[in-house]
Amino acid sequence: MISMNDIREMDQEQMEATLKECYQQLFRLKVKAQTDRLDQPSELSRNRKLVARIKTVQSQRRLEEAAKAEAAAKPAEPAAATTPETTETAEA
Repeated sequence: MISMNDIREMDQEQMEATLKECYQQLFRLKVKAQTDRLDQPSELSRNRKLVARIKTVQSQRRLEEAAKAEAAAKPAEPAAATTPETTETAEA
């Protein structure tokens, strides 16, 4: 069983290879479950959860990259650029 920390330490290529392997294993387990009896039925849910974990980390990385790209594209605004509050003057 691969933990979330192990998944986070993987690079993108390792994650994709692990994801592909999980999909293949999940397919084999589903076929075997339909044709035969599984030795460990919990393997199905473990593989589904592993796929979800990998996809979650991939999504988090994409969001982080998008946020970094957006921050890099935006010019930094100086603090003095805020608009001052207007005060009303009494007309005499």
